[in-house]
Amino acid sequence: MEYVESEPRLSQMSTHWTAVLEAHSGAPDQVSPAVSQLMCRYAGAVHRYFLTAVKNPDEAQELDQEFAVRFLRGDFRRSRPDRGRFRDYVKRAVQNMITDHYRHKKSSRSRRAPLIDPAVADPALERFDREFLASWRKDLLDRSWTALAELEKTSGQPYHTVLRFHVDHPELPSAKAAVKLSRVVGRSLTGGAVRQAKMRSRQKFVDFLIGEVLQSMDHPSQDELEEELGDLKLLEYCRPFLKRLAK
Repeated sequence: MEYVESEPRLSQMSTHWTAVLEAHSGAPDQVSPAVSQLMCRYAGAVHRYFLTAVKNPDEAQELDQEFAVRFLRGDFRRSRPDRGRFRDYVKRAVQNMITDHYRHKKSSRSRRAPLIDPAVADPALERFDREFLASWRKDLLDRSWTALAELEKTSGQPYHTVLRFHVDHPELPSAKAAVKLSRVVGRSLTGGAVRQAKMRSRQKFVDFLIGEVLQSMDHPSQDELEEELGDLKLLEYCRPFLKRLAK
């Protein structure tokens, strides 16, 4: 995601719904780039869930390939912003694939004891939602960390270094953190400077994180954004910065 230095507003932040629409109804020269963009964005979350569900790397890779095939042949062509979040559509597609996967395994083992399906059995639908959401959340956070590291490279400011240090040493007082970080960044820092750098770094990270969340939402209101962040268990972390995004 490209970082925008000026304060972003909900009405100005781009989403990937344009890519969704182009992938399935756009001109021929729009299809491949749009599909590739979406596959790259969501494949990580899908793979993490498959691996959690089947607990077998080889089977997870097979499911990855099947997901890609279904995506590329147009199984997602009915997705539109007014049908809900793209995350929910992908979740339904993944759930159907897991159901098919276990049905196939049960059929191939018909002479054995019934195979328990912890991922899609009716009593465990809540678990499915929880695990898929955790996979999606992990992917969002990973991409945000990557974006912060790229910003550090291009700006020369230690945004990623400072925030990563704080996450790894949350209880370390600012004065002691300043001593250690001074060695890492190669210049002298005071406790006050570290606190300011941490706040700036967190703000940049939240900008990236909210931008990633908005990729699968269609021009959401502030309330809709907060609801999505709440579902992802990211709201409390992002809340101090949300006023900057209000229309």
